[in-house]
Amino acid sequence: MATPLPFRPVLVPLCAVALLAGAAGCTTESDASGPDHPQAEAPEPTVTGELEQTYQDVVNDVLPSVVQITTENQQGSGIVYDDEGHIVTNAHVVASEESFDVTLATGQRPLEAELVSAYPEQDLAVLELTDPPDQLRPATFGDSSSVRVGQIVLAMGNPLGLSSSVTQGIVSAVGRAVSEGEGEATLGNMVQTSAAINPGNSGGALVNLSGQVIGIPTLSARDPGMGGGTAPGIGFAIPASTVTFIADQLIEHRRVVDSGRAALGVSVRTVLGDGFQPAGAAIVEATEGGPAERAGLRAGDVLVELAGDEVTDVVSLAEALATHRPDQTVSVAYLRNDERRTADVELGEA
Repeated sequence: MATPLPFRPVLVPLCAVALLAGAAGCTTESDASGPDHPQAEAPEPTVTGELEQTYQDVVNDVLPSVVQITTENQQGSGIVYDDEGHIVTNAHVVASEESFDVTLATGQRPLEAELVSAYPEQDLAVLELTDPPDQLRPATFGDSSSVRVGQIVLAMGNPLGLSSSVTQGIVSAVGRAVSEGEGEATLGNMVQTSAAINPGNSGGALVNLSGQVIGIPTLSARDPGMGGGTAPGIGFAIPASTVTFIADQLIEHRRVVDSGRAALGVSVRTVLGDGFQPAGAAIVEATEGGPAERAGLRAGDVLVELAGDEVTDVVSLAEALATHRPDQTVSVAYLRNDERRTADVELGEA
């Protein structure tokens, strides 16, 4: 690949630019005034100009609440949660670390922080600054239930180490259940967005045009056809309601005492069918007295559907459960000795 030429800006006098644009002539300051040369009136506000101003206002208001988190092995983003120095971020950003450097958007020296607690099951964690400054800017979290498809949003964070970066897009879907991978967290009720989410954006802020955080950008879709590369324009954020629900517990109890996550009370494995394709999730063990056992399910049964969602493997079962809450009753279809059966199961809590 040829080496790109260095960029050299071309400086052109303003009047020359006007001439190139088709202006009638170039005048000096002295002969541009007077009765024969009235001053041009300011342009009327436009829809584009108003939207641009809104973008700038939101960025100026929210960006001071977005921080960069640095560990020994990686960088990520976080959000100032309160004026006591708590920072909320993704659990995969903190990983197994216990101490962190947190850089505020003001660009001052990094501040030390310690882990309060992490909840990998929902990919959330809370840090606490050891010596918080006096003028922290906590973010305002919005109502996730009011998020609508088509809504304009901004993603703020530190992608690829580029601090205080902003991208824009729309909410392209809500209520998604996505898995971070085999054996990893399965997250429910996610906000899907077209705003670019790159490595380092994790833990940052997805913001509406009212300056409210409606989610925490967490992962981008992967395209198997691109060798597992990121699929452009498909990113996912944990909704604000989940963030505050979990973060408040981590701060108060240093653990989650109410997950809000539905469970069947089973351990399962993926089974293969014709053509060696995934064909269901076989129950390895049903918890004694748990939801599945109470409904008559037992080890060896192969789950193939939950509340109308097809179950083909362990991940699809987790994704189906992620869209429900404990105490809900759902219909479960399963195979026992190749005979399809159904059962109503009152879900428990994970």
